[in-house]
Amino acid sequence: MISSTLHLFLLISTAFFFHNPHATKTSSTSHNSLVLDLTHSTSPTNGFPPQKTSRYGSLKNQYSETLDITEPLKELPQGFVMSLTLGTPPQVVNKVLFDTGSDLIWVPCGKASFTCTGCDNPKSDFSTIFNPTSSSSLRRESCTTPLCVNLHSAENYYDTCTVSGCSLDTIYNHKCFRSCPPFSYTYASSVVAGLLTIDILDIHNIKNHSNPKITFGCVTSTLHESTGIAGFGRGPLSLPSQLGFLSKVFSHCFLSFDFSSNPNISCPLVLGDGATASTEHFQFTPILKNSIYPYSYYIGLESVTVGNTTIQAPISLREFDSLGDGGMLMDSGTSYTHLPEPFYSKLVSTLESVITYPRAKVVEDQSWSDLCYKMPVRKNNSGQPDVLPSITFHFLNDVNLTLPQGTYFYKMAPPEGLSQAKCLMFQVRDDGHGPGGVFGSFQQQNVEVVYDLEKERIGFHTTDCSLLAKKHN
Repeated sequence: MISSTLHLFLLISTAFFFHNPHATKTSSTSHNSLVLDLTHSTSPTNGFPPQKTSRYGSLKNQYSETLDITEPLKELPQGFVMSLTLGTPPQVVNKVLFDTGSDLIWVPCGKASFTCTGCDNPKSDFSTIFNPTSSSSLRRESCTTPLCVNLHSAENYYDTCTVSGCSLDTIYNHKCFRSCPPFSYTYASSVVAGLLTIDILDIHNIKNHSNPKITFGCVTSTLHESTGIAGFGRGPLSLPSQLGFLSKVFSHCFLSFDFSSNPNISCPLVLGDGATASTEHFQFTPILKNSIYPYSYYIGLESVTVGNTTIQAPISLREFDSLGDGGMLMDSGTSYTHLPEPFYSKLVSTLESVITYPRAKVVEDQSWSDLCYKMPVRKNNSGQPDVLPSITFHFLNDVNLTLPQGTYFYKMAPPEGLSQAKCLMFQVRDDGHGPGGVFGSFQQQNVEVVYDLEKERIGFHTTDCSLLAKKHN
């Protein structure tokens, strides 16, 4: 998910962990690693992943020594979530979306006052809302800090300062002597508004350190956003940046969606040296530099092979124009991979030409997917795998990532007799602005992904993430 002014980033794995009463036990791999869990917090309705509209738009360190962390991430239909423990006394805020495509950390604030327009029962789960009046350590961020400057931008037409006409130059020149003005943070189809605040982040098992204070958005009203976001982008407001890990390495391994109803297993998220402890099986592609959107993770896509047919990708998926549009965005906050036309249609037509299952036209017409088939029912994941062509993404630097089966077609309707409709989990990228394409979280299941920020590269290794989860307890 990309914000209009900033970008968000990723999670962690090792001897320290953010407290979560439902978290799995953390492992202590080394004093230079932190292991966190990404977990399935709820199961989607009927177990079928709904469409998640991706959101696009324009876009210290308290612990400088090396540390590693592990935190549980849970899977929502649109991605993976974690819990944050904030304030004094500590309050656990659940279902905070783990997002590599944006930069701000924010949580809903005020169990009585928080409002969400366009949300179904936004207060149905008070565990997702932070109560600022109950924290004795909370304070407003000053308008003279770089983080306040970073949050407010004249490029954001919905920004509170821009709307009210207050002087952004005053903030930029550090001549302001009051609290950071209220902010409005926009996505393509949603908006959040609140105050930039500072409070204690409760991290257990930190040796020789007190718990850090982090800056985050205390959001009181939103449009279409009912739960918080943990921004893991490359900007100064992101969680890893504030914890001092920005120049380091992190990795995650998303569990198969089939584990979404299992509360006893979570995805390992490793931040620190433990993320690169064993990378001999990884293929690395360079992180592309985008001067307009420097906080995002872009890689270059050269082609996609379906079975034996290779489809060349447009140059816009590996280069940027003068406005910063283009590239293939790595975004854990967007569910499904988005590809531009006519590249997307060529992929769909190639799949049509080789898949022999009967079409599930009724489901196809009623769903957002462009391609659905009636495939044999597999009870408890037993039986023969679906007969489908392989799909391989070819990234820059000769990186060939063959998607694990189950990450490009998925059940979209209840079984009917011996068959069940499964649909293509790709979508068309029909907006000419922003990323040329997006590599979503659904296609990253059972793929260990390493973000090596020191060497400016991203690595891929297909594996059974449930085994890696057990390795990290």
